[in-house]
Amino acid sequence: MAFDSLGFPELVQSSSQLDHLVAELSRQTRIAVDTESNSLHAYRERVCLIQFSTAETDYLVDPFAFDDLQILGPLFADPKIEKVFHAAEYDLICLRRDYGFEFASLFDTMQAGRILGRKQAGLDRLIEEKFNLKVNKRFQKADWGARPLSRDLILYARLDTHFLLPLRDMLKEELEAKGFWPLAQEDFWMACQSNGSKAKPESPTWSRYGNRHDLTLRDLTVLNELLAFRAQVAAHLDRPPFKVLEESRLLEIAKTKPSTISELEVELTSRQIQNWGTSILDAVQRGMQNPLVKRLLLERPDEAYIKRLEKLKNWRKKIAAEMDVESDVVLPRSLLLALAEAGPQEIERVLASSPWRLEHFGAQIINTLGG
Repeated sequence: MAFDSLGFPELVQSSSQLDHLVAELSRQTRIAVDTESNSLHAYRERVCLIQFSTAETDYLVDPFAFDDLQILGPLFADPKIEKVFHAAEYDLICLRRDYGFEFASLFDTMQAGRILGRKQAGLDRLIEEKFNLKVNKRFQKADWGARPLSRDLILYARLDTHFLLPLRDMLKEELEAKGFWPLAQEDFWMACQSNGSKAKPESPTWSRYGNRHDLTLRDLTVLNELLAFRAQVAAHLDRPPFKVLEESRLLEIAKTKPSTISELEVELTSRQIQNWGTSILDAVQRGMQNPLVKRLLLERPDEAYIKRLEKLKNWRKKIAAEMDVESDVVLPRSLLLALAEAGPQEIERVLASSPWRLEHFGAQIINTLGG
């Protein structure tokens, strides 16, 4: 089958089209969903396209055509309508961040594939495996914020949802056959409850390098100014910071602390020097004169926590090998850390969100932790 033989998806760009779409989706028991964002092409990422598929039709919603998409919120929150995603986590983060949507009733085809032991659970691999079709990924890093959307991009975007509903049914059948359907349901439920989009407290821009032994406090102070300058330029140009100046260049400048344009030539291109050379030297000078930054002291976990964590990791790795799955399928990181923190006495509370894991692994975890 040629992909262009699937027909052209409906591009939703008007209020009447959106109303019709919502009415149509509200009648479904399950819908396929995906999003496209522009993190590689903008300073502040945003959702640039929302794809939906039913058994009959593929739809592409253009968020740029609307002031408000809250009309979609009840669909995502409706427990009677199953939303089928592939690799849902990032889509949910973006939709929560941009629109504040809440989610109920989800099926994640990638997580289903991982629970079933597939080491390659990408959508293109699953489509090739189940439908004998090869997907060309050449538009994977496209600028989805550009308008108008080309015909090729529209046809490519629709593939992310077109096959999800039949794929969901195939994977569910496998999950049931292996006795993993309850486990998958628990993971899908936990994905809906996750609040990964909550804003995290801002830390100094240099802090992720604070524990590097090759950077002095003065280096970090200069780096802080350089990163702040880069962020200002990136925001003005609406460009990702790494497309303004690579961090590796800034690190070397922070170490060498050039004071002349000629010294900058070692790290920067002639165009970068022409555009920002003087401003970069000014940032270096501010960093040389500012009070030194203070490294953040991280509180070391107690020894009991460290020992429990190591025991759990070793146990998880062993069980994963026996099940032929990745380690986080046995015990996701959030549960792993919570169990290490709480200890075996609190296992029922920690695993309350995952009764399947409590039933199948509870006794082993207690024995592993010496409880």
